[in-house]
Amino acid sequence: MKKAIFPVILLIISTVFGQNPVNPNASKEAKELLNYIQNLDGKILAGQHSFNEEPERFYNDAEILSGKYPAVWGTDFYWNNAEDPGDRIVQAAIKKHEEGAIVTLMWHVGRPSEQPPYAWKTSVQNTLTDQQWQELTTPGTILNNNWLAQVDNVAGHLKKLQDAKIPVLWRPYHEMNGVWFWWGNKPGKNGYIKLWKMLYERLTDYHKLNNLIWVWNANAPRDIPQDEAFDYKDFYPGNKYVDILATDVYHNDYEQKDYDQLIKLADGKPIALGEVGELPKPEILQAQPKWSWFMVWTDFLNQANSPERVKAIYDYDQTITRDEIKR
Repeated sequence: MKKAIFPVILLIISTVFGQNPVNPNASKEAKELLNYIQNLDGKILAGQHSFNEEPERFYNDAEILSGKYPAVWGTDFYWNNAEDPGDRIVQAAIKKHEEGAIVTLMWHVGRPSEQPPYAWKTSVQNTLTDQQWQELTTPGTILNNNWLAQVDNVAGHLKKLQDAKIPVLWRPYHEMNGVWFWWGNKPGKNGYIKLWKMLYERLTDYHKLNNLIWVWNANAPRDIPQDEAFDYKDFYPGNKYVDILATDVYHNDYEQKDYDQLIKLADGKPIALGEVGELPKPEILQAQPKWSWFMVWTDFLNQANSPERVKAIYDYDQTITRDEIKR
């Protein structure tokens, strides 16, 4: 199979006019990918997420429905059974890269107070007390050491992708402005912001992972009891630690005010739809032209979208599919 190559002309343009990644030692491949995204000029990359147990399934379903493969392929380092899924994810990512797709990876990780495998409700979607959070973010404590073990494990898998010269749109600890994950609803400099900076420094400075494009991925703000998501700004670590700002949109919640808020916070950096349930309609993309990609979450492709809606957005003249970035 041919290795993915981004269009030469776009790369020349982006090298001249694009911003560099926040990691000053970013790899050539990471710089090229970020610059490519920065120069989409109103176009949007189609994307599809698949569970790591079946990394091809929903990605291939998108092609069946639309006749075209998504430009962006995503999966998750979530470890929910006996075997660490990391090697399986690495092999799937290498395969998709060789086919011409852009790779994005996320991390539904359990609380550092537990050992893998991680249960969904009692670990990933559980909480940490304020005392536990302080212990987590204090070097030398038991929780901090457990957290380091989690990070070092995922770093080993990401390093294999770096060795393969594969850039990764890396979006860890997502939806942090919501109330449903243990890392969520911790605003302020000693809350989520501190955790993000700890992760960035461990992966960048300690592990020397230079193939990562850092995607800070919130959730669309909403005022729903027991399911709230708050304004973006209280959870944002700052432009020194983020390459791309993303948000997740479900239930057709493409509010213009939320888009405008993210654009303002991004201050010129790219923005993206990290996860969506219902695909954005063309009229939404016309009103919100700065989205760099959308990524449909697993079976929401079939459950929340009609075949006609899938085909319409893949046929939309501003949508980029895999065949249009593979050369």
